[in-house]
Amino acid sequence: MMLDLFVAPFTEFAFMQRALAGALLLSLSACPVGVFLMLRRMSLAGDAMSHAILPGAAAGFLIYGLEIVPMTIGGLIAGALVATGAGAVARLTVQKEDASMAAFYLVSLSIGVVMVSLRGSSVDLMHVLFGTVLALNDAALILIGIVTAVTLISVALYWRALVAECLDPLFLRSVSKLGGVVHFLFLGLVVLNLVAGFQALGTLLSVGLMILPAASARFWVNNVFAMCLLAVGTGFAASLSGLLLSYHASLPSGPAIILSAGAAYLLSLLAGPRGLLRPLLPGRNHRTA
Repeated sequence: MMLDLFVAPFTEFAFMQRALAGALLLSLSACPVGVFLMLRRMSLAGDAMSHAILPGAAAGFLIYGLEIVPMTIGGLIAGALVATGAGAVARLTVQKEDASMAAFYLVSLSIGVVMVSLRGSSVDLMHVLFGTVLALNDAALILIGIVTAVTLISVALYWRALVAECLDPLFLRSVSKLGGVVHFLFLGLVVLNLVAGFQALGTLLSVGLMILPAASARFWVNNVFAMCLLAVGTGFAASLSGLLLSYHASLPSGPAIILSAGAAYLLSLLAGPRGLLRPLLPGRNHRTA
């Protein structure tokens, strides 16, 4: 019975194996990026960026159809343009970056939906918006693997600078020339991971695997490295349980993975050392520092 529930889906079906491999690679790459997004208080900016890649992906779809490389390149270009444009508006006008980012992503989302609708069917639109993790092919897995490798190498090389910018970006820029470089490197990693996640989870859900495990880890640990490890572990668990839930309950795979990550967040919110119920436990008169 246990084998049928937990093992058989992955041993009997190649599409489940590819889906699991893609989701695990995404967790390994996106979850640490999500930790830094959360520590920078940029979680909603990550959500905005996930919508901002839609016009570029839609342009690739209009020209080449559901081909990975053109849609990926289009998504990268669109994400870079929106990030640059929102930053420029924030620096050159009285508008704050969060407001300019919201304006850019709302316009981008609308343009992207219209572009997909011009040529594609409702099925194509659902594919772009919500992904098809069960339909990942070798090219998509290679792309996700490359993004994972680039992300892990970049994070390892610039770890101290990334942590320092989360704590005090002005201090980092005053003592090192890496401040501006690291900021744009980090934004590039966010866009890369959102584009990679778009292949499996779609533009609307790709940010979920980036933010929810990171937010869950925040309730358990305070050390940044431990937070990254716990976020990756949570992403792994959400990917595995979400795919199994999708298989056995005939649910959409992408939303099932994000729902599993949401369940982990709810559990952490309630039972974590920094959660809501911790102060109510016997012998606990205050929250964990």
